[in-house]
Amino acid sequence: MKRLTLTLLCFVSSLLSAQGLGNKKETAVHSSKNRSLLSVHQSIEQETNKIFNKLVNIRRDFHENPELAGKETQTQEKIKKYLLDLGMEVQTESYGRSVVGILKGGKAGKKIAWRSDMDALPNDYPDPEIFKSKIKGIQHGCGHDIHMAIGLGIAEVLSRNKKELKGTVYFIFQPEEETFKGAKEMLHNGLLSKIKPDEIYGLHVTATPVGQIMVKPNEMFAYQKRIRIQLKNGLSEEELNGLAKKISNSLFRTSDRGKPWELQSIVDPKIGLTNPDTIFKDYLFTDGKFNIFSKNNESFLETYLYETNSFNLDKIIPTVQKVIEDSGYKDQLLSVSFVQGNPTIVNDERLTRSATEILRNLYGKNAVAPDYGQVPFFNDDFSYFQEKIPGVYFFLGGSNFEKGVIAMNHSPNFQVDEESIRMGVKSFSSLIIERLNRN
Repeated sequence: MKRLTLTLLCFVSSLLSAQGLGNKKETAVHSSKNRSLLSVHQSIEQETNKIFNKLVNIRRDFHENPELAGKETQTQEKIKKYLLDLGMEVQTESYGRSVVGILKGGKAGKKIAWRSDMDALPNDYPDPEIFKSKIKGIQHGCGHDIHMAIGLGIAEVLSRNKKELKGTVYFIFQPEEETFKGAKEMLHNGLLSKIKPDEIYGLHVTATPVGQIMVKPNEMFAYQKRIRIQLKNGLSEEELNGLAKKISNSLFRTSDRGKPWELQSIVDPKIGLTNPDTIFKDYLFTDGKFNIFSKNNESFLETYLYETNSFNLDKIIPTVQKVIEDSGYKDQLLSVSFVQGNPTIVNDERLTRSATEILRNLYGKNAVAPDYGQVPFFNDDFSYFQEKIPGVYFFLGGSNFEKGVIAMNHSPNFQVDEESIRMGVKSFSSLIIERLNRN
């Protein structure tokens, strides 16, 4: 999960206690017409439990031996061997250190892809795990080690049900997510000429309670843009800072004076993502202080901004231009432009409804928590796959507040409760089987 800010946010104790109980599992309703269906998914749960300890060990191996984007050499070899041992066809020529495992079911049907990202982060934050990174300056501080373990677990569970599968499942292990390059390059290098999935799914572990699945149709994150203002030299440092402040004020909108930049609030039951009145909707703000610099006799002001509504994006540059002109700097203005703006996650509405219905029918109405907001600062290049293939991207909770385990990505002391692996493998193995069974 690419994060476009250096701000590190920690959780407050009041929120930890508020969310301490995690998910309550509900038992699916049994009836004569769904006993056969339930038996399949009870088998999936049993298979998941059998391999859980193995998956934990694999995750810890990834965690101890992280590799940066573009250098996932040993990670690739481990994934390739695991999939080959399951009897899958494996492709590694799509791009970089990517791995694609192909599981062909015993019956004809549609084609579904599951994506897991592979790369680690360049940081050396405090890590509370006993199996911490052996490589100085590199860590799995965003949960990709968990994602790979879940992807391998789903592959193994479905492989054990290969004869009953109606269709084909592609397991895409994608490198270079943190640099927002891997997905785009895999597509540019002809991935979809080799595999042709009808739909694609993926997840990201996040700071919500362990095992909690959260999803919503359409955008999961805010739109992120880096804006640059280019001016003729001649303004003083004081004038540039004053102008930056005016621009920030013009690009500021929140609901009910909320503070959506305080990420610890995403788990707050009163204002967090699961509340219809969440502060994480209908906002626009900039990423703190502007970066102000001079080059070739010109001055530049740059910052990131976060907007929840795509229809407002076209209004931003004219708004900034007007602020500059109204401030008396029309003659100094050279340009206002977006210099970076990756696509954001947009979940297919129909598939999101179907996935939510399937998981709730199988594992209870609380199996999937509602999501009413959009998270700022983060993004994921899974969005490039969604531009080509209808898909759904889930949040999977990794925090265990009673144990002090906080899965706040890209932050010091990032930690994930490994029970999230069990929940991820079980739930999404079931989802894939059910989606294969539907025309």
